[in-house]
Amino acid sequence: MFQILEKKVLNPNVTLMVFDAPFIAKKAKAGQFVIFRVDEEGERVPLTIADSDPEKGTITLIFQIVGRSTMKLNALNAGDAISDLVGPLGLATEIPEGAKKVCVIGGGVGCAIAYPQAKSLFRAGLEVDVIAGFRNKDIVILEDEFRKVCQELILCTDDGSYGIKGFVTNALEDRIKAGNQYDCVIAIGPIPMMKFVCEVTKKYDVKTIVSLNPIMVDGTGMCGGCRVTVGGRIRYACVEGPDFDGHEVDFDELMHRNGVFKEREAQCRMMKLADKA
Repeated sequence: MFQILEKKVLNPNVTLMVFDAPFIAKKAKAGQFVIFRVDEEGERVPLTIADSDPEKGTITLIFQIVGRSTMKLNALNAGDAISDLVGPLGLATEIPEGAKKVCVIGGGVGCAIAYPQAKSLFRAGLEVDVIAGFRNKDIVILEDEFRKVCQELILCTDDGSYGIKGFVTNALEDRIKAGNQYDCVIAIGPIPMMKFVCEVTKKYDVKTIVSLNPIMVDGTGMCGGCRVTVGGRIRYACVEGPDFDGHEVDFDELMHRNGVFKEREAQCRMMKLADKA
């Protein structure tokens, strides 16, 4: 059993939890993930490790409440425990050798994954800019945390209610045109966002890494559920990723595969809400 030490609501749909997981905390690196089960009958759900503290033996997970399992997890509080927490899984993020200036881009809840990336790079001595995009001011997360691990934070909202009005792609291209020479861009968020970030960076020949979130089951490469096409080859995100060269990813295929269970997820949410009524 893995105890929840802290619970914090970041916005109405996103929750932060700190877990007692000393063995995972000792090994975790930026870009890696865990798979949790709330109870023995629960499904296996992957979540990227948002932060870790080897000395305290804790890891931080940030998740969006989208389906039955995340609803069950969100119903728990500090002091409660979950059945399983397996990790760290996947490969840690690798930055091209010699890189000095990096732009980390997060979209929505993807900022929970972008944060440990920015933090790791900043602590390694790189110059880090962060561009974080949200639909509106009410769902902005991790602003204070980002400001501590970058040279400049650019916040974007679709409706202009906070920061710059517009998309992260607009902010990125504006910065490149203004003379910012990035050795690498890391993009993490909704699949369409990552796709369009890669279209921008490809024009300027900027190396781009994306963190993919395909459907996963076992997390060890055996089930094949997390397969993605990268550079014309089938790759398995749980053991060969989750980071890949964004200019080689077949984003259209990824969007199609990730949408297969949307109807079922909606049904599960309705069932869970009915149980509460």
